Amino acid sequence: IDYSLKRWEAYSRYADSGHLPLDNNPVENCIRPVAIGKKNWLFAGSERGGRHAAVIYSLLLTARLNGLDPAAWLKDTLEKLPSWPHRQLDELLPLHALA
Repeated sequence: IDYSLKRWEAYSRYADSGHLPLDNNPVENCIRPVAIGKKNWLFAGSERGGRHAAVIYSLLLTARLNGLDPAAWLKDTLEKLPSWPHRQLDELLPLHALA
C-alpha cells in the first residue's frame, strides 16, 4: 500500500487524461522479440557467431518491415546468390526487393 500511495499521482494520471492507456502492454509486446533475442544471443557460441546472428536478424527484420515474408525473401535470395553478380549484391537486400 505504501508503494502505491507514494506513486498515486502517476497511477491516477490516466484518469485525468482520457488518451493515456492503463498499462504499457502494447510497448512490451513490441520489445518482447528483442528481449527474447538477447537471451538467445547468449548462446551464439562466440563473438563472431553473435555478429553473424545480428546481421541475419537485421536482414530478416528489414524484410518484415518492408512488407516481405522474411522466409520467402531469404529462400529467394539464397537461390539467386550463387549466380548473382558480385557488384550487384546490394540489389538482393530486402529494402531493394520492393523496387
